[in-house]
Amino acid sequence: MFDFETTLSGIEYKVRQLIEQNNSLKTSVAQLETEREELSETIKKKDEKIEELKQETEILKLRNTLVQKGDSAEIKLKINQMIRNIDKSLALLTKLD
Repeated sequence: MFDFETTLSGIEYKVRQLIEQNNSLKTSVAQLETEREELSETIKKKDEKIEELKQETEILKLRNTLVQKGDSAEIKLKINQMIRNIDKSLALLTKLD
């Protein structure tokens, strides 16, 4: 009978350890999930900033072209390209919402 009680106590102890380990892992998973969401949001903001800077660069190039009194056909092509890029950006932002 003594061996049975010892074995049962050992099993109960191991089960308690597993429950504690499981709870600890659940807490870690929750923390990592929160961190992942924060990092995803940071990446999203950085990507938006990159797109803004790309558009600003295009505008500056266009302005420089205008200042240099470039070919009007070239200017029209660049303006049309910028409009298409803006439309694509708006479409992507609409999909994200």
